[in-house]
Amino acid sequence: MQMDSFPEGYRALVIGASGCIGAALVETLRADPRCASVTELARSTTPPLDLTDPTSIGQTSTEVAGQGPFHLIINAAGVLHSDAFMPEKRLADLDHQQLLDTFQVNTFGPVLLLRHFCPLLDRQRGVLAMLSAKVGSIGDNRLGGWYSYRASKAALNMLIKTAAIEVKRSQPNAVLLALHPGTVNSRLSQPFRGSEIGRPASEAADDLLRVIDGLGPEASGGFYAYSGEGLPW
Repeated sequence: MQMDSFPEGYRALVIGASGCIGAALVETLRADPRCASVTELARSTTPPLDLTDPTSIGQTSTEVAGQGPFHLIINAAGVLHSDAFMPEKRLADLDHQQLLDTFQVNTFGPVLLLRHFCPLLDRQRGVLAMLSAKVGSIGDNRLGGWYSYRASKAALNMLIKTAAIEVKRSQPNAVLLALHPGTVNSRLSQPFRGSEIGRPASEAADDLLRVIDGLGPEASGGFYAYSGEGLPW
């Protein structure tokens, strides 16, 4: 996968690089001869970036700033379930702590990424993409359920759209995107027949990077599927 819309020697940064899709994105970007460097960030990296720790987000952005400006920043981190909870099927399943934990990783942490990492984007060609989810589309919600996850991704989409409007004023070439990766055979999708209906993470990485490569400033604030299709809010 060669990213032709980015300059020769472009610099990339992947947040959530220890996850299935994040690791695949790192591998694919490193294989691109046009890419000069890929900075990996996760809870286990040095410096560490933990979406549940606001201090680490600000500190880490300062520490990696010298490796930029970055032409591409992707946040591939997210949570659907954990050892403590599974997605809710009905209102009776709603739990306050689960709501907080889900929003912390899928919404609150990512909006702080927008705050601290947008200034690190290259002024000529800079893309900051966040992995969202089609189930975060209010217009496409036909099955219900999955309250915390759906709401956290819908909120993330709004924050990306809002940030895109502001960032455009000072960084007119910046592109902020919400991307739906589809079902991938990963730990996140494993309890939901992910190994049966999901595709390999390497394929998802190629798809996502292809979409990113084809979008310019006019697309900033948009919500797109891995196919390139625009998704309803």
